[in-house]
Amino acid sequence: MSTSHPDDILIRDESIRLGQLLKLANLAEDGLEAKAFIEHGAVNVNGEVETRRGRQVRHGDVVELDGHAIRVVSEAQAN
Repeated sequence: MSTSHPDDILIRDESIRLGQLLKLANLAEDGLEAKAFIEHGAVNVNGEVETRRGRQVRHGDVVELDGHAIRVVSEAQAN
């Protein structure tokens, strides 16, 4: 679990796939690395291990990987 406040990651749509989010947040270099992190149970979504790369992550969800936490926000939440 991250000991710091999550960083906000802005998305323009209602949701984003977990693998895409990891790349957008620079937590994974590419899709293969994102897939490996997810399949090995290294990624938590809202405090629970997530093993589906295609999982839809929505505004307000918190994703954690290797001590880094990110919170998905919309433009309205960021302003």
